[in-house]
Amino acid sequence: MPKASVTYRCSECGWSTAKWVGRCSNCEAWGTVEEAAQPTGVLRALKPVTIAAGREARAITDIEADRVPRRPSGIGEFDRVLGGGIVPGAAILLSGEPGVGKSTLLLEVASRAARARNRVLYVSAEESVSQVRMRAERTGAVHDELYLASETDLATIVAQIDAVQPSLVIVDSVQTVSSSSAEGIAGGPSQVREVASTLIRVAKERDLPVLIVGHVTKDGSIAGPRLLEHLVDVVCQFEGDRQTALRFVRALKNRFGPTDEVGCFEMAGDGIAEVPDPSGLFLSRTTTPVSGTCVTVAMEGRRPLPVEVQALVVGTTAPNPRRVTNGVDASRVAMLLAVLERRAGIKLGDKDVYVSTVGGVRLTEPGADLAIALAIASAATDRAIPHNLAAFGEISLAGEIRPVVSGKQRTSEAARLGFATRVDDRSASIREALRLAFSAASTERERELDAAF
Repeated sequence: MPKASVTYRCSECGWSTAKWVGRCSNCEAWGTVEEAAQPTGVLRALKPVTIAAGREARAITDIEADRVPRRPSGIGEFDRVLGGGIVPGAAILLSGEPGVGKSTLLLEVASRAARARNRVLYVSAEESVSQVRMRAERTGAVHDELYLASETDLATIVAQIDAVQPSLVIVDSVQTVSSSSAEGIAGGPSQVREVASTLIRVAKERDLPVLIVGHVTKDGSIAGPRLLEHLVDVVCQFEGDRQTALRFVRALKNRFGPTDEVGCFEMAGDGIAEVPDPSGLFLSRTTTPVSGTCVTVAMEGRRPLPVEVQALVVGTTAPNPRRVTNGVDASRVAMLLAVLERRAGIKLGDKDVYVSTVGGVRLTEPGADLAIALAIASAATDRAIPHNLAAFGEISLAGEIRPVVSGKQRTSEAARLGFATRVDDRSASIREALRLAFSAASTERERELDAAF
């Protein structure tokens, strides 16, 4: 038998060291280095085993691909993210910040499944069954096929599954469940690994879909060992700002569908509601054009969304003008201000600039550069851009308008929503784009005067 030597290994990335340290030198995570015994020595010979009948390797052309059946969850936006529905035996991890609405969404999924005469077991390790019942009454999720249990022991949860025999299991959350066969406290790397492995094994053996809630850390990543994301089939991120009612669900990993789909929801007093067409959520309701506003078409996954960018430019006598942003990248806005001043001749060095988006949405892609620049230029010159103009394109430091991804899809969505004028990479420079936008505004003003007189 090879001798066992004591070593220490990081539960996040697998980095090993001869002595214990508080911080992993590879992934720089704190508190993840644990003692692990591993055999030393070299295995010099390996005896091959007999391959069982029916397990022989076959050519890929001889294997028939069976289409995986899917069961709709009853929520169209959630099914969109999952790739068409819930696959039997799938392990789905839903993560998000505290209070964003994970439990509310999963309770709605459970109630929709129960209404379709599918027995659902909702295991809450953080709330009592009476608390879950109160929330279910508020959201209208009470059904006799929905079973509730408040358990934190893994063995008891498996026993509940055996007793109820559900067709869908929801565990809220994996960080609060512990197993007696693993060391450490609930939420530790070893406990999370053991709990997730057991739940996934139960799901695969019984063709039972399992929805697992996972906490997130301060930086927004999923808490627990990285192995948790590798074990499950689908990883969904529930995003949203507590100050707004809008919520997004996006797939970070999906073995049964695409990972660039986004579901849109809205939190209300009686629960959560899906938003199949969120085109009007990020546009202002002004009837007349106002200077400092411009509409762009942003891509959330594979879904185009119209977003209005607003800018305000005011003079200042302070030695350091203010640059305030909300919903856009501050460094990106600083770069666009330099391009506008150097390439378009718009003086902004002695002015305060405020840039924001409507509806609380955040724009991170470079395709919104052109709309931000047009909004700032419109506010600086006090010339309004018409409502029927949409702009999207990336701006380089040389003042060029570069094409963006999914340009045809953005153009189709803009045309569907009635944006007759579009400013994009067909304009070679920022000067030409500004000239086109302001000429469209002049034409729109002339049409209004002709109609009035």
